[in-house]
Amino acid sequence: MTEADVRESFEASAFFSHIGFEIVHFQEGDVLLKLPITEQLLNANDTLHGGVHATMLDTIIGMTIRSITKTRCMTINLNVNYLSAIEDGEIFARGRVLQQGYRIVTAEGELFDKDENMLAKGVGTFKLVRD
Repeated sequence: MTEADVRESFEASAFFSHIGFEIVHFQEGDVLLKLPITEQLLNANDTLHGGVHATMLDTIIGMTIRSITKTRCMTINLNVNYLSAIEDGEIFARGRVLQQGYRIVTAEGELFDKDENMLAKGVGTFKLVRD
């Protein structure tokens, strides 16, 4: 599987496009994801729903891992720290692999606004699905 194949697999995902994710940058180990905030993503407080934060962190971490390993992966565990609320505009996400074994990878992701104010941080453990 090539880097282009990995990127295309995300862009072809119905869930990925349903949420509204956009890939800004995609290279091995360096992925930048963007999400325009729409009314459908807001909670009862009129701020971005925490589940959207978690979804974006899970996605950016998985994308970053796949950009490096070129193999499918699945989330074993994801811990999210919510740091700041946001109501409108766009949010961005970037991930980083912390430790990679043959089957298990630990990585982190960060969500931030256009001014690079951190909104949430997540650390996840993922299993590589090797054929």
